[in-house]
Amino acid sequence: MSFYQPIELPKLMVSPNGSRKMQKDHPAVPLSISEIVSTAKNCYTAGAEAMHFHVRDKNGLHVLDSGLYKEALAELEVAVPEMHLQITTEAVGRYTPEDMRKLAYDVNTPGISIGIREMIPSFRPIQEDIKIYQYLSEKGVKIQHILYDPEDVDLLALALDQSGLSKQKVWCLFVIGHYTGEISSPSKIQPFLDRAKVNNIKADWAICAFGKEEVGCIKSAIKLGGKIRVGFENSIFMPDGKISPNNETKVKAVSMLFN
Repeated sequence: MSFYQPIELPKLMVSPNGSRKMQKDHPAVPLSISEIVSTAKNCYTAGAEAMHFHVRDKNGLHVLDSGLYKEALAELEVAVPEMHLQITTEAVGRYTPEDMRKLAYDVNTPGISIGIREMIPSFRPIQEDIKIYQYLSEKGVKIQHILYDPEDVDLLALALDQSGLSKQKVWCLFVIGHYTGEISSPSKIQPFLDRAKVNNIKADWAICAFGKEEVGCIKSAIKLGGKIRVGFENSIFMPDGKISPNNETKVKAVSMLFN
């Protein structure tokens, strides 16, 4: 497979399904591979340059299934050849760091997201952590480091140092708030940037935020020179507070905020 891989983190990435939302939460949450492919095509047309997606099993549950990811990537490569594709190692409380690393080794992917505190819960990288980062880097896989708290930036710096990897143009996602109800506030962005500076990390960064507070965070991130990830994983609301009918309508509306 020959996937599209941008040099810089895409300005607008869509995350259309996540690990938790079901179609009872919104009927346009894509669960099957065919639904994910259709959503990718529509979101690319609407302005999304990349897609972060989760595969689901026959019951709609999030799984770290290399076979399903390979199948999805094969179809997506044909359907959206100029869209950057990012699989995820998200544990969701179900998977171990070993499971996360196994998926990363097993799937030939152009991009992958790694929640570093899930991969390294001890906050002390072990040899297997160093090996997976080195392996992905050597393969040319675009890693986006998911950072849930500013202290995660310290762990990222440690992992990069011990792996002998560059701290320049490091793809990061700053998670602003939490799906469980922790309020997303624009004031939470700067502490991530401050920690990156302290650790000499030159981040190519984006944010994701939650609920109706998402739009304020997006606007602040854009003003600070950041990028954004939006989609039904994080919020089903449009910038005007109404519920979006689908992911692509949300992507098109949010893309206007860059103007």
